[in-house]
Amino acid sequence: MILTQKETSLLEDIQKQEQLCVEKYEKCESEAYDPQLKSLFSSITDTEKKHLNTITDILNGNTPTVNVAQDTASLPDSFRPVYGTLTSAEEKEHDKFLCSDSLATEKHVSSVYNTSIFEFSDEKVRHALNGIQAEEQHHGKILYDYMHTNGMYN
Repeated sequence: MILTQKETSLLEDIQKQEQLCVEKYEKCESEAYDPQLKSLFSSITDTEKKHLNTITDILNGNTPTVNVAQDTASLPDSFRPVYGTLTSAEEKEHDKFLCSDSLATEKHVSSVYNTSIFEFSDEKVRHALNGIQAEEQHHGKILYDYMHTNGMYN
């Protein structure tokens, strides 16, 4: 598969976004207090790594053959907190910040995919990017659900 300069440039930008997402979610997992939130960030990290690999494969000239959107089934749909009585209000506020920041990231990354999808001529690449975008939206949904369930979303 031969990519145009514009397609290559878009994919390189997306690749940087996905690398940032991997690093961000690994950091969020290590900083979160709630064990369920740690698990949520771990699940998202795993999917973001798959996204990064898919984008790297496309940049290397490989036509995507995997239906990326199938991975959403492996992500949990909602999380309930497991805060113990020793958890402080400050720790809960910290977890809220991690969630809010991550939700903003998902909104941005989904937007980047939305714009990029229309710039590719190869239908398989468009399908792969669309599948990844669906997963990014699912990440946003489970982050929102966690926040809503825990009274963190105003």
